[in-house]
Amino acid sequence: MRDQRRLVLGSTSRYRAELLGRLGLAFDQQAPGTSETELAGETPAARAMRLAKTKAVDASDGLVDALVIGSDQVAELDGVLLEKPGSAERAHEQLSACSGRVVSFHTAVCVLDTVNGQHRTHLDLTRVHFRHLQPEEIGRYIEREQPLDCAGSFKCEGLGISLFERIENSDPTALIGLPLMALAKLLRDAGLEVP
Repeated sequence: MRDQRRLVLGSTSRYRAELLGRLGLAFDQQAPGTSETELAGETPAARAMRLAKTKAVDASDGLVDALVIGSDQVAELDGVLLEKPGSAERAHEQLSACSGRVVSFHTAVCVLDTVNGQHRTHLDLTRVHFRHLQPEEIGRYIEREQPLDCAGSFKCEGLGISLFERIENSDPTALIGLPLMALAKLLRDAGLEVP
């Protein structure tokens, strides 16, 4: 078996690092330092892809022979972006707005090969159907799980799953922030052995 190339996750997200760890590959994490400023007229899907590519490029600075992974996720409710809430009050507002509705999550991933500058990309769409939520349910959920650093104000890998009626997607890991089935293919296409 030949040596694997250096793999770098352009993110400090513990969620993405835990997901990437499932593939059994050695990797380093590098903070990309990317500005996540919204561009006027940019669709949520386009924003997710732009940021995934930019994070891969920013995290590749100084790397000579590496595959650098950038990923970004944008949540939207009827075209309105749902940012990370940052506070319990804002999380309550977001989840109240999502009650009985469908939230779309656009999760983009980019693998940048620093040898030739090639970008391999994938964009995943997940639709989350929220059940009708009572204010006290929302309050209990926020208190128990503290989803203040999560777009959409929930963690689907935890108690957040109890907020939904159903999820529509092709890759369950995409909703957590890194679509592993697509990423595994991109890494194989770049020459890594997965598995």
